[in-house]
Amino acid sequence: MSIAVVYPRKDITGVVLAGGRARRMGGEDKGLVEIDGKPMAVYIVEALKPQTAAVVINANRNIERYRELCRCQVVPDSLGNFAGPLAGIASAMEVAQTSLVLTAPCDSPLLSRQLGARLFEALQREDAELAVAHDGERMQPVFALLRRDLLDSMIAYLKSGESKIDTWYAMHHTAVGDFSKESSMFLNVNTPQERSQLEARLTEARES
Repeated sequence: MSIAVVYPRKDITGVVLAGGRARRMGGEDKGLVEIDGKPMAVYIVEALKPQTAAVVINANRNIERYRELCRCQVVPDSLGNFAGPLAGIASAMEVAQTSLVLTAPCDSPLLSRQLGARLFEALQREDAELAVAHDGERMQPVFALLRRDLLDSMIAYLKSGESKIDTWYAMHHTAVGDFSKESSMFLNVNTPQERSQLEARLTEARES
């Protein structure tokens, strides 16, 4: 008989990764790009809040705007600027007050509100250091649940001049959360065309 896993919401900080340059979006700050009248970062914050004790946004520009819109702590990269998602996670970990952090990118507004619970199940099942979502074809490394005590390893890796998130994950015991039946969650908006397509999809879903 299996024992139900109790999801420790109070021990988890949500992290919204909004620190990129968004070159394919013409340099526009993706987290502030509106989908159906609402900035994408707000979608992510709204999905993470029920799953976490607090939410932190990693952003390297428009910090006051993010703070105003999302009403949560906003931190820039502490190791360089626009240094990639691993640096963004590390920056948020430095201010987190919980033993776990749950990460998601700012440009995937269909984020599941079961992300944390499913990743925590995988983490516990494998007694792992971190858990990463899998869409049925490949890992989605920025959708992850990580133990905060990995921070020292992460900072040492970044200070060595490395930044590839997949390579750092491979250095640690990583569990995989199966989200193959919810692969639409990973739909992200990188271009104006993708933005229009997602808005059309949301409109169609609302009217059906």
